[in-house]
Order: sequence, then C-alpha cells, then structure tokens
Amino acid sequence: MLPRLVSNSWAQAVILPCIQPVYGAQHPPLDPRLTKNFIKERSKVNTVPLKNKKASSFHEFARNTSDAWDIGDDEEEDFSSPSFQTLNSKVALATAAQVLENHSKLRVKPERSQSTTSDVPANYKVIKSSSDAQLSRNSSDTCLRNPLHKQQSLPLRPIIPLVARISDQNASGAPPMTVREKTRLEKFRQLLSSQNTDLDELRKCSWPGVPREVRPITWRLLSGYLPANTERRKLTLQRKREEYFGFIEQYYDSRNEEHHQDTYRQIHIDIPRTNPLIPLFQQPLVQEIFERILFIWAIRHPASGYVQGINDLVTPFFVVFLSEYVEEDVENFDVTNLSQDMLRSIEADSFWCMSKLLDGIQDNYTFAQPGIQKKVKALEELVSRIDEQVHSHFRRYEVEYLQFAFRWMNNLLMRELPLRCTIRLWDTYQSEPEGFSHFHLYVCAAFLIKWRKEILDEEDFQGLLMLLQNLPTIHWGNEEIGLLLAEAYRLKYMFADAPNHYRR
Repeated sequence: MLPRLVSNSWAQAVILPCIQPVYGAQHPPLDPRLTKNFIKERSKVNTVPLKNKKASSFHEFARNTSDAWDIGDDEEEDFSSPSFQTLNSKVALATAAQVLENHSKLRVKPERSQSTTSDVPANYKVIKSSSDAQLSRNSSDTCLRNPLHKQQSLPLRPIIPLVARISDQNASGAPPMTVREKTRLEKFRQLLSSQNTDLDELRKCSWPGVPREVRPITWRLLSGYLPANTERRKLTLQRKREEYFGFIEQYYDSRNEEHHQDTYRQIHIDIPRTNPLIPLFQQPLVQEIFERILFIWAIRHPASGYVQGINDLVTPFFVVFLSEYVEEDVENFDVTNLSQDMLRSIEADSFWCMSKLLDGIQDNYTFAQPGIQKKVKALEELVSRIDEQVHSHFRRYEVEYLQFAFRWMNNLLMRELPLRCTIRLWDTYQSEPEGFSHFHLYVCAAFLIKWRKEILDEEDFQGLLMLLQNLPTIHWGNEEIGLLLAEAYRLKYMFADAPNHYRR
C-alpha cells in the first residue's frame, strides 16, 4: 500500500490526480520517471487529451486534489469515490516497488562502506544504529543493547541513513570528537557553569550549532525559560514544572466539555500524523504527553487556539529534553523505561519552551493567520530581488508563493527537513534575535534558491508544485544546514538593514 500524504498547508495537497505521494523530507520523493509514465498512461485512457486537461492554474489544479487536513477525514473518507476508483494500479505497484528498492539500496550502502576492514582500526567494533536495525529487521543478537547503554563510536564518518534517524552527527554513532569539538564543548560547559551565564556569549557560541551533551540546558536558557543565574535555576525549574501540572489538574478534564471538544478532537487527529515514520512518536505514552501539551497551550491562548502545524513544534523540544536522559539514538527508544519524574520534567520543559517560541510568532496562528500572510509576501519580494529568473519562472506558470511557502512559515520548514536538521536549525534560530520570525524569512529564501536549477527545469504548474512540496532533503545533515544558514545570514546582512532593496 502506498504511504498516505499528510499536509498541513491551507492550500490543497500538491499531488498528481488520484495519487497521493508523501511529502518532503519525511518520505522518499516520487520517482520522476514514474510520474511521466503515469501522465502518458492517463493521456491514453482519458477521452480528452491530457494536454488540454493539464492544470494551468492553482484553482484548476486544486479541483483534481484533495485536502488531507479536512477535519474528520480519517473517520469519514469514502473509498468508493471516483478519486480512489481512478487509481492506476500499475503505477501504484511500480511506485511502491521503487520506494522499497530505494530503501534497500540505502540499507546496503552503509554496510558496504563500513565493511572494508582495512579502513577500520582493530580496536573498534562496527555496530549498526538502532534506526538501521529497525528498518532492516535483520540485525543479529550481537547488535542488541540495553536501551540506556551508549553504543560504540564508529571510526568512519557515518552515512546518514533514512529520514527516521533523529541523531545529528555529534550523537552516538558518530566519530570520536575532534580537538576542536572538545574545545567547543569545554567552552560551553564553562559558560553554563559560571554564576551568571553570559547569554550574549552563549548565543554567539550556539550559532554554529550546540553540542548534543549541553543542548538541553542551552535551549532552556536561550528560550528564556531558565534564568542566567545558576543559583535560581533549580527553584525555577521546580516552580514552572509544578505550575504546568497545576494547569493539567485544573483544565485537562475540560477537554470533554462541549466548547473544547472540537479543539481536543483536532489535536487527537493530528498527533498520530506527527513524524509518522519515527517509532518514538507513535508510542501511546508519547502521544498522551503531546495531547496534554497542545490542549493546555490552546486553552491558555484563546486568541489563536490550536492550529494545525503547532503539533510539529513540540517535537524538537521533546527530543532534545529526552536526550538528556538517553545516551543512545532516541528514535526507537521506549519511553516507558524512564521514571515518572523524568517524563514529567520532559513534558513540562517542552511545554514552556514551545510556549516561549510561540509567544514570538503568535500572529502566525491568530484568525486569518496575518503573520504568515506578511511573511510569504516578504519572501516573494525578497526572491524577486535575489533571483529574478526564479521569480519570473513562477509568474510564467502562475505559481503563487502562498501555495508552497505557507507551509514553510506555518511549520518553520519542519515538513521540508528531517527532524535532525530542524534541531540543528533551531540551535541558530535561538541564537538569532527574532530567529523564528525574522531570520526564518532569509532561511526560506536561501532554501528556495538552493533548488533553482530543479525549479527552472520544471516547465508546468503541476510539476513545480510537486517539486516544491517534495524537495529531496532526505539525506541532509549538519553540513547542508550549515551552508543553508550561511547563505541566509548573507542575505540578511545584505537586505535586512536595507528593506528598500527588495521592495518593488
């Protein structure tokens, strides 16, 4: 069975008619050869030639698609509808076979690259990551390890496996730290242990990435959740955690009341869709934690309430604070192995840090989402100055920025990037003034121009939208994010203080 598309954009999901591919970084993109073959097959079957039926505008194209985010779609879908009846079984089987083949290739390559014993020192034992073992289901008993036991480091720079891998390149499974990395980690520890942490210096050190070992406390400080004074931190954590669970006792039972039922129902629908390929987020206990966090935030912020997409913003905080208690890769970690106090700490800290983030971008989620509308317009103006050719290409084929960039702003690129990349990106966002609002605009511009060749190669509306919502970032890691952030910083330096340069 083909995976099902999950999209949170206001715009209709961008797909070929009757085939719903999965999007962006969280799933392998469609094979363009299969796409072309499908178009040819449909042109033979339809009584009206496809050329005449090709979607030339968004409104025409939208009539051939379905919105996967309609409320209640899980319960009320009609699988006898024409869109399901017209599914081409040959293309479905071919696409599924291609996905399986791609997965098998990605599984084999790391094994081959690490199997050359001449390149591996004798004192190292090569052990597959837990994510690889889960995907292949062929790991031997020697690869099994205690959930809280840190796996041995590999001597070679690892090939990042499929998107389900959360860990960054400084986590377990990576080569031993270099002298430079050890020096950076020591600098962080000195800053964090001083009686009053210099937050400006901490931001400066965090911009190029935060070491995994100190990321949890660094994020708490940079988000404004923890005070800079070390003596006040313990009491602050205790007070804020108790305050959060006070909210739970006071408000959570009201989820079944009539005026809160719609909010809770939508949260309950959205949570299983959050990172569906990562086993961690499919655990019932984790989903219960997310439900509580999102519901309490929604009723404490009635101006916006819960909006689809906010559920994604919990996941980086949850993973980072979980990593404080888990030394191995966390994507397959069973959270029932943690004590109740640990889980309560992770839940409360995730809530407060997500709340701090949303305080700076809440106009993205109020009625009509004016913050997103403004940011998408600013992105359009910026790209028109940065790369007139790409901008003109969009205008030629009637592609509106709102049709693809709404999701980029609503989800902070989380649906376009693997979660490991989002965590690295947020190291920098929390180091930048207004990182999640202002600097994110320049990251989106740099991200768009990164794909200029692929964009210019597409010569129809449908192909452009499929590309823009299925960008091939599945194997991205710290290096690619570092280059993206460097380009975003360059654009900010050129345009942020000279807004007339990108205004028409």
